[in-house]
Amino acid sequence: MSAWRWLLLLLLLALAAALGWHWLASDPGYVLLRWRGWQLETTVIAGAALVLLGWALLTVLWRALRWPFGALSRRHRRISRKRFSEGLIALIEGRHGEAERALARAARYPPLRAVALLVEAEAAWRRGEPERALEALDEATQHAPRAARVLRARVLRREGRAQEALALLVPEAETQRLAPAGWMELAEAALAAGRIDRARAALDPLRASGALSPRAYAAFEARVLAAALEDASGAAALNALWAGLARGQRYAPGVVVAYARRAAACGAGLAAQDEIETALASDWSPALVLAYADLDDGTLDARRRRAEQWLEAHPNDAALLIALGRMAVRQQQWSRARDWLERAVALEPSSLAWESLGDALGGQGDVTRAATCYRNALRLARGEGTDALAGRGGRMDTRPIAVEERSELGVPRLPGGSPAPR
Repeated sequence: MSAWRWLLLLLLLALAAALGWHWLASDPGYVLLRWRGWQLETTVIAGAALVLLGWALLTVLWRALRWPFGALSRRHRRISRKRFSEGLIALIEGRHGEAERALARAARYPPLRAVALLVEAEAAWRRGEPERALEALDEATQHAPRAARVLRARVLRREGRAQEALALLVPEAETQRLAPAGWMELAEAALAAGRIDRARAALDPLRASGALSPRAYAAFEARVLAAALEDASGAAALNALWAGLARGQRYAPGVVVAYARRAAACGAGLAAQDEIETALASDWSPALVLAYADLDDGTLDARRRRAEQWLEAHPNDAALLIALGRMAVRQQQWSRARDWLERAVALEPSSLAWESLGDALGGQGDVTRAATCYRNALRLARGEGTDALAGRGGRMDTRPIAVEERSELGVPRLPGGSPAPR
């Protein structure tokens, strides 16, 4: 089908050319040029062809004259791009000094100047030269002011000058002209400066900007809301803030933990307990379980009984075992605390598990083993290996407890998650 279309197009072009030639042949026109005694007579067609030929010759001559200069320009462009590429690779590989030098040379090429200066500032900061980074940003401001402002705020915040970073971004934020990354920097600087209200105000523009994925935004939002709850001045302000949160925001583990701790500090221990239990019923979270155990209120007995009920459904959860052990330590029930914490250490060693086991052993008067537990907690925190600690009668029990799971229809599931065969 395509060949027929091309053939038809060629036939139409040939017909148009024949008609045009016939039309021009009947009257080809007449052109007369006189200049200082010279005279040129020709037809319109030949005159147009001469003009086009002259234009082509002048173009070729002009390009020939410009070629040496163009070769130098192309070489400069090629070298600048190469230096810019080498600078980016050096920055990623951690060769910050080389990256800074390569990017400074690449910045001499005007089309690359703005981006090269911005990346050079990042390389200078990573090298430990914040003042040099700010100097590069001063120059970059002339070419990319918005990007330079965001990067300057980031450098200032990283250097502990959050108030300066905040003052730099607030004017554009108030006029809604801040770049997407600027909203993130504004919120981070506000958190660092203790301006939680400003950080919360930046959340909606940050979400609308699309600078973060939905998952990353949810995590950052939870961090800001947790800071706001921890900063609540009293029970009334805390309850008002909590009531104003959306349903999804209330179930974020970090937000629930922050509310529970602040509520317990304000004397509302039962409210803190209820919120954690509600969140755990919706989505099991080790962080919430540990916070549940550490609430500072008068509901320790009730919380421990509730946690023992959870153990039936989560017998192999190390966080729950640690929580039970820590609550037993607070009640000075050393033997039960040791049982739970030894199993937690055997199932999933962590600094908190070893530390809590040390508390239990210390309460029993076993100072030597308690010291070993504390040493293991420090070693795990530094990423080092731990010393073995045998339990009563030899080795600690590390066998997981099987839990029967059933589908929505009540059919038992195999360990892999599929229904058992009939």
